[in-house]
Amino acid sequence: MTNIGFIGTGVMGTGMIKNLLKANFSVTVFNRTKAHAQAVLDAGANWADSPAAVTRQSEVVITIVGFPQDVEAVYFGDEGILSAVQPGQTLIDMTTSKPSLARKIFAAAAPKGVNVLDAPVSGGDIGAQKGTLTIMVGGSAAVFAKMQPVFAAMGQQVNIFGGAGSGQATKMANQIMIAGTMTGMTEMLVYAKKAGLDLEKVLTTVGGGSAANWSLTNYGPRILKEDYSAGFFAKHFLKDLRIALEEADELGLDLPTTAQAKKLYEQLVDDRGLGDEGTQALVKLWWS
Repeated sequence: MTNIGFIGTGVMGTGMIKNLLKANFSVTVFNRTKAHAQAVLDAGANWADSPAAVTRQSEVVITIVGFPQDVEAVYFGDEGILSAVQPGQTLIDMTTSKPSLARKIFAAAAPKGVNVLDAPVSGGDIGAQKGTLTIMVGGSAAVFAKMQPVFAAMGQQVNIFGGAGSGQATKMANQIMIAGTMTGMTEMLVYAKKAGLDLEKVLTTVGGGSAANWSLTNYGPRILKEDYSAGFFAKHFLKDLRIALEEADELGLDLPTTAQAKKLYEQLVDDRGLGDEGTQALVKLWWS
């Protein structure tokens, strides 16, 4: 049985850890706030007091935290993962982060004989709970192949796209697409409501035609129920859009639709203070 260390027991991590436990992996966890790990501890995970402590007792260490600065701290801090690694271990960062940071972790770990994959995910809290995440991987193809049983416990669509940082770059492509579907769904609902249409019928009808998409199917019904709880935090999506636009700028690309989505989420997160709500809360810019 592979001993897995898992750092980050938030909305996504909790579901992923539970699925690893169901697949009979032994999982040791760390989270900055231990109380937030209680659900996975109750499910059978073990606790360690720091990222370094997790690393010392794990063959594979998985991280999924909030922001790139959190990734930096978890890997490079005094009690961070890289302070405790041993040759032959595999580190998998599943946070949506910067491709450059993925390459930095890879470069720091390689001289120690440690394998690194960047493997951000898509599918939200529902995908994490059901084990149906899409996982986008960068790194060594041989290491990727060896980690297939681990990925299979958490996701369905799992692909490698190239060397270190390629998984993160693919996730940026994913988030650019979602920027369009989230703004499109929001404006569709705002228009339909103003036009006096039955919103439930609109969701069913539009979702059954060529406008069907994941955001509409999963977040449209939540909006109608006024459920703005976070399947994916608005503040994290704003972070992703900022990274995507920084990466696009480095490539000499202008992405005006993504830039407009970023401005809207800045209004929601920075101006309205609703970053801890789900991405579907974007509709609140129109609906009180």
